Amino acid sequence: MSQDLPGRMLRLLSLLQTRRTWTGDELTERLDVTLRTIRRDIDRLRELGYPVEGTTGTAGGYRLAAGADLPPLLLDDEEAVAIAIAIALRTATRGVAGIEETAVRALAKLEQVLPVRLRHQVATFQAAAPLPVPWSTGPTADPSTLALLAAACRDHETVTFTYRRGNGETGRCRVEPHALVAADPLWYLVAYDTEHEEWRLFRVDRLTDPAPTGHRVTPRALPAPDAAAYVAERLAAAPARYTLHATVPADAATVRARTYSLPGRVQPVDETTSTLDLAADNPRHIAEQLLGIDLGPAESIKGTPALAPHLERLGRRLLRAARALTRHSENGDSQGTAHDGSDNNGAGDQ
Repeated sequence: MSQDLPGRMLRLLSLLQTRRTWTGDELTERLDVTLRTIRRDIDRLRELGYPVEGTTGTAGGYRLAAGADLPPLLLDDEEAVAIAIAIALRTATRGVAGIEETAVRALAKLEQVLPVRLRHQVATFQAAAPLPVPWSTGPTADPSTLALLAAACRDHETVTFTYRRGNGETGRCRVEPHALVAADPLWYLVAYDTEHEEWRLFRVDRLTDPAPTGHRVTPRALPAPDAAAYVAERLAAAPARYTLHATVPADAATVRARTYSLPGRVQPVDETTSTLDLAADNPRHIAEQLLGIDLGPAESIKGTPALAPHLERLGRRLLRAARALTRHSENGDSQGTAHDGSDNNGAGDQ
């Protein structure tokens, strides 16, 4: 046994955990050893109890079956489930930029080696755990679909799926996945459509029956600085039923944070003023975005006239609630502590 055998065995095991199947040639290239050495190391892993399966055919190779322990960590059942649940929660929540796709990849890797009895517990929790917040209501993506697509993005593997467009039409697509991007509350797949020979954006919640093809490709150059920028550009350019433009007495960073707007929707005028462009098919989404900011003078506000009645309805509801609280306060039956009108996070004190 060579001196570097333990390290090489851990590397081999780690590779087997990151992808469904590796060919012998790919493993020899990664580990810089002969095919004969790979076969011996595979046999050693099997002797240690790791269920390494061999596949045949032109795309044959090796893969790690479900049920193996995670090296170099040794986890009991409760620990393994706890880690999987923590990752699942991270994929369903917002707050740490850039971690969403990484969490999905980690969840896919962990679920691959979880025994069936534990995988069921994680799946049950994933189905019940996410709780919508006011700014994140909408359709959700299936965790198994996200895991499959994340693996395809990582491996540069072509996938097929059925896709439902916004007008209800459905069709089968074959794409080269590039990246998954979370644009709360939706997940988007950035991919190259091989049939139409163009880059496209797919909502994951409209995607069904995804299937890997086993065909790996060389990654194409994305026509944008990165996947997030591509998604932001496409969403900002998409037509919408309702629009609103306003000049806001706040800096651009503050406006983006308080309205949950895409970067392209907010432009700085100076250090204390910005322009805001909102667009949505659902007027409630624009109304909710406006709640966090103080709009500028009325003459600076323009947009779709049909949006006005929706904003008026929301305003009347809030005004009725405010008047009810005022009456309770005047009658001496207030149940809370009096405030000076500003909220805790400063969203109302522009």
